[in-house]
Amino acid sequence: MKPTTHLLDPLDVGPFTLANRVLMAPMTRSRSAQPGDIPTALNAHYYGQRGGAGLLISEGIPISAGAKGYAFTPGIHTAAQQAGWKQVTDEVHAKGGLIAAQLWHVGRISHRSVLPQGQAPLAPSAIRARAQIFAFDDQGAPGMVDCDMPEALSEAGIAAVVQEFVQAARWALAAGFDLVELQGANGFLLEQFLSVSTNLRTDRYGGSLENRARFVLQVIDAVSAAIGADRVGIRLSPWCPPSVNDMDYSVDAEAMTLYLAESLSQRRIAYLHLSEWPGVAYPPGFRTQLRSAFSGAIVVCGGYQQANAQQIVAQGLADAVAFGKAFIANPDLPQRFALGAELAEADGGTFYGGDARGYTDYPFWEAAR
Repeated sequence: MKPTTHLLDPLDVGPFTLANRVLMAPMTRSRSAQPGDIPTALNAHYYGQRGGAGLLISEGIPISAGAKGYAFTPGIHTAAQQAGWKQVTDEVHAKGGLIAAQLWHVGRISHRSVLPQGQAPLAPSAIRARAQIFAFDDQGAPGMVDCDMPEALSEAGIAAVVQEFVQAARWALAAGFDLVELQGANGFLLEQFLSVSTNLRTDRYGGSLENRARFVLQVIDAVSAAIGADRVGIRLSPWCPPSVNDMDYSVDAEAMTLYLAESLSQRRIAYLHLSEWPGVAYPPGFRTQLRSAFSGAIVVCGGYQQANAQQIVAQGLADAVAFGKAFIANPDLPQRFALGAELAEADGGTFYGGDARGYTDYPFWEAAR
């Protein structure tokens, strides 16, 4: 009888063997140095503390100045930012860990206050998001503001964004990242092309399912050609609810996700990461179909606890599970799972912005005892 796969078992992903299947999810923490959105020694300490994860997935990293949507998020498009991220990856590697850079273009989920002067947010179509983001108000104070009206990308603009992803991927590897993950979830630019609610184009990037997937696959192909497909992952969020960045990804979510899974499997990328939502159940049989469609590693994320994470891995429907809030409050989460130790609770008031409090001051299990 085949032995049961455990959350703490190793896992091959691309050219790497992860020490375990407990991954740290990408989480915006808004703690870069200003001006310049530069990662710091504090960021390096935060990621290094969590180096026991099978794989750390970084917070979303804007691929260009025009890709940004949230204040204080560290980028990967200047030499200073690259040097800052090198501090982070060196610290993670010193702790024996592996780290992926999540490459991010927010698309229409942005505001003029965080973009280059005179630039509007970019999107597949000029449809304003009924959502708010953490940016700056008219008096320059940070806070939640309404998203601005976006401009529809021209085909030349689409080609330029593809190249921004390529450049960011190259800079990420030069900064010491082991893998890159494309942020194709949660209502940001890549997903905006996939959904009929945000993509009303009539050219080769709109209309049919295949046309709406074209941009995502072009980014995958270009990044893979630059750094190798075995170092590339992507995050998707089928059935992303409208409450998340005004995204309605329900019309053909199953067909689109399976089409992408088959296309990505043919391209032999390293992993596929699904962002799930509480109360949004996948259709019967979808996970089995996805498992058949995609030959790489499948990662799931979204409110999992140790028990149901172990269950989905043991069933073979996922290869690893990414944890968010649990990793904020428990930097040694895999060790706590191994010991069956109590988990600390994260302080939501310190998630975004600030200093070391609520960032690097959560104790390890031995210290907490």
